[in-house]
Amino acid sequence: MRVEYINPFVESAFNIMKEVLGLEPKRGELYLKSSSQSVLGVAAIVGLAGSVEGRVLFDMDKNTALKIASAMNGEEMEKFDELAKATITEMANMITARAVTKLYDLGFKFDLTPPALLTGENMQVSDSGVEALIVPVELPYGKVEINVAIRERA
Repeated sequence: MRVEYINPFVESAFNIMKEVLGLEPKRGELYLKSSSQSVLGVAAIVGLAGSVEGRVLFDMDKNTALKIASAMNGEEMEKFDELAKATITEMANMITARAVTKLYDLGFKFDLTPPALLTGENMQVSDSGVEALIVPVELPYGKVEINVAIRERA
């Protein structure tokens, strides 16, 4: 996996989180994962197709997602309802849009799917033959993992 694909997503995530949450995210240690991996409970997923294929996953537990949604909406949210889900999906959309703009500027051309939100216990994501890079982001609200699995089309 080329770092040129990953950096725009990581930079965009940090910038968007800083802008919409008004705080400074901290990056944890990067690591690679090549097999099935558990999802933390709330995951916004964006698919990529074109000169590259794969997906980007913004993964967090439900409590962290609720705190982020509360901060973005400027009000304390008690339940992970439709507004909270839409807010997390919109954050993923903002991050992805900014990253794709950077990638287009670098000459990469591909399409993406609108973010889909997955919630639940004991979920796993499996990427056949694509190694995923996990970028942990530490927030006062908890941890968000940016999970990038992209490869060039053969």
